[in-house]
Amino acid sequence: MLEKGNRANALHGILLIALFSFAAFYIAEIPFVRRLSFSPLIVGIILGMLYANSLRNKLPETWVPGIKFCTKQILRWGIILYGFRLTLAQVAAVGLPALTVDLIVVAVTILGGVALGRLLRIDADTALMTSTGSAICGAAAVLGAEPVVKCEGYKTAIAVSTVVIFGTLSMFLYPIMYRTGLLDGLSDTGVAIYTGSTLHEVAHVAGAGNAMDPTDALGIAGTATITKMIRVMLLAPVLVIMSFALAGRRRRTAAAGAGAAAGAGAAVAETAGKQEKSRITIPWFAFGFIGVICLNSLLQQLCSAATVREIPLNGAIEYIDTFLLTMAMTALGTDTSIDKFRQAGAKPFVLAGLLYVWLVVGGYFLTKYLVGAM
Repeated sequence: MLEKGNRANALHGILLIALFSFAAFYIAEIPFVRRLSFSPLIVGIILGMLYANSLRNKLPETWVPGIKFCTKQILRWGIILYGFRLTLAQVAAVGLPALTVDLIVVAVTILGGVALGRLLRIDADTALMTSTGSAICGAAAVLGAEPVVKCEGYKTAIAVSTVVIFGTLSMFLYPIMYRTGLLDGLSDTGVAIYTGSTLHEVAHVAGAGNAMDPTDALGIAGTATITKMIRVMLLAPVLVIMSFALAGRRRRTAAAGAGAAAGAGAAVAETAGKQEKSRITIPWFAFGFIGVICLNSLLQQLCSAATVREIPLNGAIEYIDTFLLTMAMTALGTDTSIDKFRQAGAKPFVLAGLLYVWLVVGGYFLTKYLVGAM
């Protein structure tokens, strides 16, 4: 939270990020940008990165806590409110095939990404963030994982960058594959599940689905979006599992550090162990995310709404939530300089590329087998 004595200066930092976010919303409505399906989140992080590599050094240091507040507290509230876009009825609408494909895609992408990261000698945090973004819902998943992984801001920005590159490519590639007959081995439902379970961002799924089925006469656009939203729901359990897995890794690191400190005395080792245990993170905002989904499901029933958009106030809440997430993305971008990209090198993009091949090729055969068998 913001310290009381520094609150006024910190508010300047928050206001700066808010102004950038308003600009991101305006730019995202420009026809050319809309055709690229660049959401305000993506535009926001680009603006933040431009600022980081131009005027960032002229920012008063007293404003930094406000920017950090955007990357922490505002981010958490953005993830919680994201649940108002989802309902439990969406899972039932598509059924077991979509849920099964989503589960396998998410599990294989994250675990495979972590393993590939070790082979490529990428630091564990960057590999995990990149894999999570590819596995679940792009930038929103990367943002959701950031408070759990607790990595440097530039690593989060790198992970988001990979999602932007390969997700945007998919948005154009999938309709081309569909029109040229490369997806003829799948039924219309199979194409929809394949699209929803393998594309990165919700916007990318919507763009590709509408390109393949503009009027949703075949059910591709709608089913693809629902499949994607089921995948988004998996963010909460993934974050909980991730928090316990990282806690185990940190305990092992603490044990190694405590052993090294043993020569300096048992008291030092014990203190190191206690300090490390206190760093275990339980992503409470993930439970808030699940709670909001359940609440939204109840509201849909009470209001007899056909879709989440027809629930009273949901449109306003979605707009506010998008703005909060845009603020978080913009704040992360302001901490990302070109030098940090050079420091990370090309390996994270190689990792994202390999995961992309798995999603496009492996996802196709996985969908073909499972959807046809069910």
